[in-house]
Amino acid sequence: MNPAEEYILNQQEPFRSIILHLRAVIEAVIPEVAMKYKWGIPCFYAGKQPICYVNSVAKKGYVDIAFWNSAHLTKHIELMVTKDRKVVKSLRYNSLEEINDEVLIAVLQEAYALKEKGFYKRN
Repeated sequence: MNPAEEYILNQQEPFRSIILHLRAVIEAVIPEVAMKYKWGIPCFYAGKQPICYVNSVAKKGYVDIAFWNSAHLTKHIELMVTKDRKVVKSLRYNSLEEINDEVLIAVLQEAYALKEKGFYKRN
């Protein structure tokens, strides 16, 4: 078992189920995606381009799916969390039932389409 899979399976519920669902949607939307283990969390890459990462914050009761190129995203940004961050935006879930797959898919598709844009928005 690779470290990213181990990270997921070691999460307590409901965080494990949330992450497994997010992973399934990510892999369905971006078939070429590879899950890697970086910075102690699962990160998803399309080729060499990072798309998103998943982080369980059990102490605060949520799972984040954060997008590397969120400076360029335009879809559903009103639903994204930016608290205490300068650039990265994320969708945050406290339960499996909170996940709106239509929103998640739209954001993933846009993040994938913009994968070449990079981390910062440059004028």
